[in-house]
Amino acid sequence: MAIARAIVGEPRILLADEPTGNLDSHMGDEIMAILESLNQRDGTTVVMATHDHKKAARTQRIVRVFDGRIVH
Repeated sequence: MAIARAIVGEPRILLADEPTGNLDSHMGDEIMAILESLNQRDGTTVVMATHDHKKAARTQRIVRVFDGRIVH
């Protein structure tokens, strides 16, 4: 439901804090597919915070932060 509320207004930028964190792997994949579609089809910028390396690997760009600093 939170994803639906977030995208109903067709935002240009979507901030997603652990959008798949409390979901089983199948539902997490569904949410990732929705976010990917929003980015590819609609040009929505998706900024996602996650600890899941597999989900992060599905993105176009990864920025790692450690102790409040960007690391490589």
